[in-house]
Amino acid sequence: MSGNESRLQAIFQITNREPQPKKAPKRLEELWATDVFTLSKMQECLPKPVFKSIKKTIQTGEPLDSSVADAIALAMKDWAISKGALYYAHVFYPLTNATAEKHDGFISVQSDGSAISEFAGKLLVQGEPDGSSFPNGGIRSTFEARGYTAWDVTSPAYIMETDNGSTLCIPTVFVSWTGEALDKKTPLLRSNAAMNKAATRVLKILGEKEIAPVNSSCGAEQEYFLVDANFANARPDLLLAGRTLFGKPSAKGQQFDDHYFGAIPERVQVFMQDVEERLYRLGIPAKTRHNEVAPGQFEIAPVFEAANVATDHQQMIMTMLRFTAKKHGFVCLLHEKPFAGINGSGKHVNWSVGNATQGNLLDPGDTPHSNAQFLVFCGAVIRGIHKYGPLLRSVVATASNDHRLGANEAPPAIISVYLGSQLEDVFEQIRQGDLKSSTGKGQMHIGVDTLPVLPTDPGDRNRTSPFAFTGNRFEFRAVGSGQSVAGPLVAMNTILADSLNWMADQLEAEISKGIDLNAAIGSVLKQVMELHGAIVFNGNGYSEEWHKEAVEKRGLRNLRTTADALPVLKEPEIIDLFGKLNVLSPVEMASRFETYAEQYINSIAVEAKLVVSIVKTLIYPAATRYLSELANTALSLKEVGVDFDKETIDKVSSLAKLAIDGVSKLSDALAKHDFASTEEHMQFTAQTVRPLMDTIRGYVDALEAEVADDLWPLPTYQEMLFIK
Repeated sequence: MSGNESRLQAIFQITNREPQPKKAPKRLEELWATDVFTLSKMQECLPKPVFKSIKKTIQTGEPLDSSVADAIALAMKDWAISKGALYYAHVFYPLTNATAEKHDGFISVQSDGSAISEFAGKLLVQGEPDGSSFPNGGIRSTFEARGYTAWDVTSPAYIMETDNGSTLCIPTVFVSWTGEALDKKTPLLRSNAAMNKAATRVLKILGEKEIAPVNSSCGAEQEYFLVDANFANARPDLLLAGRTLFGKPSAKGQQFDDHYFGAIPERVQVFMQDVEERLYRLGIPAKTRHNEVAPGQFEIAPVFEAANVATDHQQMIMTMLRFTAKKHGFVCLLHEKPFAGINGSGKHVNWSVGNATQGNLLDPGDTPHSNAQFLVFCGAVIRGIHKYGPLLRSVVATASNDHRLGANEAPPAIISVYLGSQLEDVFEQIRQGDLKSSTGKGQMHIGVDTLPVLPTDPGDRNRTSPFAFTGNRFEFRAVGSGQSVAGPLVAMNTILADSLNWMADQLEAEISKGIDLNAAIGSVLKQVMELHGAIVFNGNGYSEEWHKEAVEKRGLRNLRTTADALPVLKEPEIIDLFGKLNVLSPVEMASRFETYAEQYINSIAVEAKLVVSIVKTLIYPAATRYLSELANTALSLKEVGVDFDKETIDKVSSLAKLAIDGVSKLSDALAKHDFASTEEHMQFTAQTVRPLMDTIRGYVDALEAEVADDLWPLPTYQEMLFIK
């Protein structure tokens, strides 16, 4: 079957498919957390002392009393079996941005040959997957295989249903036999503990007596693309790399701005409702759904949760999107840039800190100039982002995210903080040493009698800022669509902990001199703005003027590629930051650099090999067939005395030769192995391999515009983006 015949068959199958069966959505109250072993379910089935013990651990962070593990395991097993589960799985999050599971049965064979369901506390608390088969950056050798999973009590167990049955899933950390973290959850829990300790110290200085544990919170906006599986399965690049390595732009893209927030296509909405029902059953508070900017692009966003639980839920959202898409005949793409020339996908991470006694510590209230608590915590964020901005760039550095960062669709690779006009004015007053007022909310009169007067926020939003204040939280906009949010949260928590400790040191030093608390706060905040105010920028982060000003005048770093950004993890200041707060040891930091660098190099190597394969086996043969047809046509026309324009033959021939020659150069580049360091290998990948791929793509995309449609072997952008 020719390339076009396959594409025509795919179009026919899509446009003539049977309508999806419609079902009335269930009430939220019937769905909510039905598949989660919640506190209320624990209270129903656990002895009162056991429940009080586990509740205290979950809510206050008290160490788990190991003596209650057997009772909890028994209750959890009975609940899971009542939901149809025969297996349990320790679920963990290795350094791959993916989710891993080790499944074990409840089965226990008795001496008489019978079998019973059994689940002991020791099996709940600890498991043992292979510690050397996951990315570990040299912590574990192949012959050193032991690793452990350990139950994370603070994230609830749940039932995952698939067509193959139900499984009890238990969130866990994953550590090596020698104690180092091999996962993303362990550092997140450590970073939250460090931030809680530092925040509590500051709150005590501010005069607070009753202080509940301080936790970070997260709400991650997940963007994704949907492509019909008939098309996606005919694209080797989408299947193996998650993005199209070739593709001529469609005549229509996003230039009319007609997809963003438009009516959701019926087939897509049925898919969304299916996803949401599954998420609600898992206790995941999906709140928002809508079309995104690019054709074929959509978004789902949950409401805020505690950072650790939100991170687990975010992994489950990505899993559920992919799993459910298959059921609806789609492929869900979480690559940051699956299609060139239109918006890519990110995952804006909304982050704040707070507790049960003081509330949201980043809520400015109506009069932020008089809100000392907010000013201290916001000032700590400003200091931290200025001091460790390159770290934030490094934790979102991947081969796929490089396609977004720095472009006119996502924040630039230069990290800055947007405060909005109200807070920028407040902190400028602090810099000047004369804090007196803050602007309030305004009113908007629309000019239509039937419409009410609308209150307006005291500051606008800025979509070009990578780290923007948005009312009562900061929004880290540079996180990639396919990334775990754990890394960014670890960085933000750790940066804040460091800055809060610095603030506490400065405040204590000022107070020890006999200075009034309010005067001490003013003095320390003034120092923050004098030393770190360069990070605050409310303008257009996409402009060339800002890029120049940021680097040349403000001393900010512009880390354009992952090859530039990942070495930040090896800088002594960064290693010291994580080490002194007991978040990541020097060995764990080194492992992360090696792991992420290897993933970067391997990701681009896979893409490059695909470029070579697709050009040799699909593109070049299609071009030569078309040249053969043109040559035969030219001869036939010549016989009847008609001149044939050879321009198309010459153009196709030239482009095909350039493409195949480029593939030869790319193959030679991939064979190069003599690198003095990992850093050199990454730079070679960024500066040599990627440009060669881009050059070849230019030739191939130009060929697509010339070769007859009935010979082109790959589904086109027009088909993939607009046929649903």
